[in-house]
Amino acid sequence: MTVNSILEKLVSFPVLGGESNLEIIHWIKNYIEGFGVKTTLVPNEDNTKASLHCRIGPAVDGGVILSGHTDVVPVKGQPWNTNPFQLIDKGDGNLYARGSCDMKGFLACCLAALPDMVNAQLKLPIYFAFSYDEEIGCLAASTLATHIKKTYSETPRYAIIGEASMLQPVIGHKSIHIIDITIHGSQGHSSRIKQEVSAVHEAARIVMWAEQKMNDLITSGSVDERFNPPHSSLHTGMINGGIAPNIIANKATLSLDIRCIPKNNASQLYQELKDYCKSREQEQRAIFSDFKIEVVENHPIVPPLNTSEDSDAINLIGKITGNYNWDTVAYASEAGHFSNAGFESIICGPGSIKQAHRANEFISKDQLNKGAKMIKNLVKLLETAI
Repeated sequence: MTVNSILEKLVSFPVLGGESNLEIIHWIKNYIEGFGVKTTLVPNEDNTKASLHCRIGPAVDGGVILSGHTDVVPVKGQPWNTNPFQLIDKGDGNLYARGSCDMKGFLACCLAALPDMVNAQLKLPIYFAFSYDEEIGCLAASTLATHIKKTYSETPRYAIIGEASMLQPVIGHKSIHIIDITIHGSQGHSSRIKQEVSAVHEAARIVMWAEQKMNDLITSGSVDERFNPPHSSLHTGMINGGIAPNIIANKATLSLDIRCIPKNNASQLYQELKDYCKSREQEQRAIFSDFKIEVVENHPIVPPLNTSEDSDAINLIGKITGNYNWDTVAYASEAGHFSNAGFESIICGPGSIKQAHRANEFISKDQLNKGAKMIKNLVKLLETAI
């Protein structure tokens, strides 16, 4: 199968983050095993989803993991001009479909090169590592990376995560942590604001605490000029509460998006937030004894990527793409999990992140072909070792 025909098949599986991916993962499994390669599935607890990994080549240390995710973001409410789950060629040099860029294009490049991998005399192995639920918090990546370490007697050295980067090596991204907060106050006539505890007012205090925390980090010099913005960000993206202007709100909800540069500790910030909310509880219970603030993780912390500027992974990408100029990105990915598992991790994949998550998402044919060539170049490189 060609890279285009494989991509056409992959995008036809409308697997959203959080949904079962078994149909697409079993199609991939059957395709890979059709070339005589053994695959391993890593299911979730209720067996409704699964990641997949496999090894092509010898069982020796130093191999390369090619990693990507099988899920995509929703299309509902977006003004698509075509069927988002059908690969459309409009003749303008682009291929349109949900996931064409983010990131089934990379998966197609890997799978299209499988015959070359199987027939090559590899000195070092290549591994596929395909996950689920990346789009709702990179939920499977840590387990997948750990399972790879436990399954094989040898140890892979590198992990290439094929997020859309226009085939530029990316060595750094921030962590991301999304936190949902629910405030339970009292209710009553708005004239009694000092005798009651407004959940909306308390939500506002949390918003201001988060903004002040961000500013304090900047003022203290906690910056990293590789990123834009060059500091950790604390942002309130959603807030809701109250039923009327003249009624003190007894409930409010808000969501915080916290993105940390590698030098800042996301877990510590989370603890500081919980400590602040606890202090507000203690103070306001003197007025309303049932006052409560619930702080819940929307999803666990996605760790940052902080690969060294001297990493051999940059040279690896340079040898197979010709591009040695590294960059950093604002989005989070599974690369941080693979890095934490001990693999020298780097992001490099076809397509532009500008196309991700939007209506009429596309990958250019040029980028897709260059991505396929990158994987073929990797195969050739590993025939001689790195």
